[in-house]
Amino acid sequence: MQNDLADRYPATATERDVYTVSRLNSEVRALLEGSFPLLWVEGEISNLARPSSGHLYFSLKDPNAQVRCAMFKGANRALGFTPANGMQVLARARVGLYEGRGEYQLIVEGMEESGEGALRRAFDQLKNRLAAEGLFAPEHKQALPALPRQIGVITSPTGAALRDILHVLERRFAAIPVIVYPVPVQGKTAAGDIARMIRLASQRQECDVLIVARGGGSLEDLWSFNDEIVARAIYDCAIPLVTGIGHEIDFTIADFVADQRAPTPSAAAELVSPDGAEWLQHLRRLDARLLTLTRNRLRQQGQTIKWLNGRLVQQHPGRRLQQQGQRLDELEQRRVRAQRSLLRDRLATLAELRAHLRQYSPSHRVARSEAHRHQLTQRLKAAMRLKLERQRTQLESLMRALDTVSPLATLRRGYAIVTEYPDGGVVRSATDVNIGDRVQARLSNGRLICEVRETHDK
Repeated sequence: MQNDLADRYPATATERDVYTVSRLNSEVRALLEGSFPLLWVEGEISNLARPSSGHLYFSLKDPNAQVRCAMFKGANRALGFTPANGMQVLARARVGLYEGRGEYQLIVEGMEESGEGALRRAFDQLKNRLAAEGLFAPEHKQALPALPRQIGVITSPTGAALRDILHVLERRFAAIPVIVYPVPVQGKTAAGDIARMIRLASQRQECDVLIVARGGGSLEDLWSFNDEIVARAIYDCAIPLVTGIGHEIDFTIADFVADQRAPTPSAAAELVSPDGAEWLQHLRRLDARLLTLTRNRLRQQGQTIKWLNGRLVQQHPGRRLQQQGQRLDELEQRRVRAQRSLLRDRLATLAELRAHLRQYSPSHRVARSEAHRHQLTQRLKAAMRLKLERQRTQLESLMRALDTVSPLATLRRGYAIVTEYPDGGVVRSATDVNIGDRVQARLSNGRLICEVRETHDK
């Protein structure tokens, strides 16, 4: 027992190593900072303070514990958001000790909102891994066709992106058919559905180019297009593929793997479709060039024929001249036929182009609508006349029935209506009047004022 006490309490003060509080806190701080690497800590902000120095002081907490944090002015200038109490964040920090109060704390060097930050980390990790595998390599990109025979669109059938794409394709080159491969563009199963549809379109080989599109949204909304399965389906696709996902500032993994990326769905439609007006102008230039070349060739042939005719005249043998003359006539007829045939072909092509343009003219639809309107107008007028005739017949029938029960008809048969004069009360019995009273008798034509001389009950 005495030896234990001797070990715990040395006999002299000079043999003790006595720490001051400052020394103790300093060595603890060094121990903490040397024992932990730079950490990522996730938690909820509370007790946030913003002194005039520009530093931030707060606590990070979870349901069971909390830790004090300090983020100095130089670090919080790079924040992409405004911290607030109750916000869930992901902090990159060093473990330390505030020596003045002996409090263990975190020195925060960077901070981001927790949900989106996790998505960003996953995005960057997948992007770096796929880039290392060569999925983004330019030599793997396929060129887009100048004039696709058919265009495929992989997107939601109910989204605004599809309406924008179809509107642009119709405006630029309405003759190119479009196949829509419907998929959900958001949700747990969206990535698998998109990947399966890309593989299906690649197997069918129905289209010369594909558009994978979606309207704008948050990083979480666009996350289906950051899935590895979608990236590998795009990489394996045998058909040139263009992405038009989100807005101009939105980038997804699918954009990096695709053969070409457009900033919006409408821009993707612009990218894969030729300009119909430019193609029509190009055809017109080719037609004019062909006509010019034909005329030049015919002119050269005519000059050659003239030269040959001159040689024939110089050589003079009659038989040979006849043969050459016959040959010359034949060549002339062939030239005329060829010229006429060429002109007919050009006119037929022009008529075909005009007929093709007339198919898209609204005049036929307007004429059909006008004829339909005229037909409906005639039907309406006939129905109104029939309705009026029926109403007139019914009115005449009612008038005849009314006339039958009218008191005036009774008066015309010789009867009269007797009323008190001048009060106008109807006299229904001889007892209603007295001798000497005046009464009024209404006849079919006119009235009589009478004085009662006698009354009889029967």
